Amino acid sequence: MAESLILPQVDPANRQARAAVYDSLVPQLQALMAGESDLVANLANTAAALKEAFGFFWVGFYLKKDNQLVLGPFQGPIACTRIAFDKGVCGAAYTRRETLLVPDVEAFPGHIACSSLSKSEVVVPIFDRAGEVAMVLDVDSDQLDDFTQADVEGLEAIGRLISETL
Repeated sequence: MAESLILPQVDPANRQARAAVYDSLVPQLQALMAGESDLVANLANTAAALKEAFGFFWVGFYLKKDNQLVLGPFQGPIACTRIAFDKGVCGAAYTRRETLLVPDVEAFPGHIACSSLSKSEVVVPIFDRAGEVAMVLDVDSDQLDDFTQADVEGLEAIGRLISETL
């Protein structure tokens, strides 16, 4: 069992260097999940690893339960507990079944302000083996336009790892 991450030393403010961090992080998460079948444990470690690696403002999961998304493991300030499928960035990513990169959350129609400090966001749908959206991975920054295509690709790779455990 891993007790720490081994990550390249990059300036966290250097958005272009994030790809190298994802390249290092993804196989470590894969190894960590390979030895653990509990979903909550895997989601908790994934959220913690992303927070540690990048220092994002908020990282967490919303799981599909009944007819809504319900807060799962996360790292950061307290968050909205339940989100309707048709509300906010998380609901839109769930409904559209696609990753959403939002440079300015205030400009997103219907954005849910769980925290007024959140400025930009990436939400990745995670699919179960039947191809249905089982949850979303939500990552928030307290900086405008903080995410790049490297974040989208890295977070989608992590989402695929989680899909394999479902």
